[in-house]
Amino acid sequence: MIIAAEYSFSNGCAIQKTLLQEVEDIIAVVDALSCKTKKSKEKTMKGKMLYSPTDLNNAFAQGFESKGWRKKRVSIPQPTIADHYRSGYLRKQMRPAYREIDFLKERLGIEVQFGVYQSMVYDVYVKFPIFRNLGYIDAGIEIVPVKSFTDEMSTSVPYFERFVWELKASGVVDIDIPVLIFGIDA
Repeated sequence: MIIAAEYSFSNGCAIQKTLLQEVEDIIAVVDALSCKTKKSKEKTMKGKMLYSPTDLNNAFAQGFESKGWRKKRVSIPQPTIADHYRSGYLRKQMRPAYREIDFLKERLGIEVQFGVYQSMVYDVYVKFPIFRNLGYIDAGIEIVPVKSFTDEMSTSVPYFERFVWELKASGVVDIDIPVLIFGIDA
């Protein structure tokens, strides 16, 4: 795969160069064509072979894990609606919940996103700040497809160009951490 575009959000370009090179090398060895395994059932593309988000995620996982990157899962309390009542009646036991980051190494978090669009926004504005506030990361990299790549995937796959436009339009907020966004293509 190639990095077709990049965007530095909140000084994301300041990421440690050796780790950045390692991420670029991992992206370069992912064989996108071997992930074109999904036969479309959608009306507009019926029978067409598409890139499988699951297979792409697995290919990235192999690359990152081979270089010592690991998933990181943290437990968080899961409040119930009753926790917000003033009187405290109906208070229930909090259920365990967690947040997970795709790959972590030397305080750099990586998310590879071929899911729904909202996941990209969640990663940058919620997940990365949570992991920073817990002391696991200082910066993040979000890896997403560019629009032309998503044309050969199922509908509703997020893409780089839209994501960058929305980040620029939202402006800077006090929860921002440095994030470098890579737009990838086959």
